[in-house]
Amino acid sequence: MRALIRRGLARTAALWPDVRETHRWLHAAAHILGNPARHPAATVQARYDRLITAWSTRRERAGTLAPAVDHFLKVTASDRPGLFHCYAVSGLPRTNNDLEHLFGSHRHHERRATGRKVASLSLVLRGSVRIVATTATRITAFSGHHLAAIDRRQWHALRNALEVRRQARACRTRFRRNQDTYLADLERRAGQPRLPT
Repeated sequence: MRALIRRGLARTAALWPDVRETHRWLHAAAHILGNPARHPAATVQARYDRLITAWSTRRERAGTLAPAVDHFLKVTASDRPGLFHCYAVSGLPRTNNDLEHLFGSHRHHERRATGRKVASLSLVLRGSVRIVATTATRITAFSGHHLAAIDRRQWHALRNALEVRRQARACRTRFRRNQDTYLADLERRAGQPRLPT
């Protein structure tokens, strides 16, 4: 086993200086964003900006990992508008990946169940219900008694709201497929005389 590790270290020895350098930069970024001293948002942002500027000027030191540094800088620039908000609002928890993990897990299970490579279109329409339901069923098992205790008025209101969203999406789809027919149908329906009430 030791010989195997020694051989692996010997073969990857040329990569380690680049890894050490970029790991040091990542560790510094994590420390600044962790903000253990509870600095205000402006201080955290200024320290992080200095670090990112240093990364971009010293990217050659990353050697083979320079493309990874470029990617990190690009992602940081796109996330930057909301990156420091949690330091400005007291009591707001730091950003974590729990929500991203929740959606990713749902997408993974849906792909396994349906065989699709992309999420189904119904997830856009019914995601507010489906994701809550799949998450809740992972936490506890529900029986018929739980379902019978649901307020039927709330259930009907939720179904109606989902149906309104479905109808709106169907109208958008029909309009995109054939605008002339869709608009002619709207004109025909608008011109129909109304029945007296």
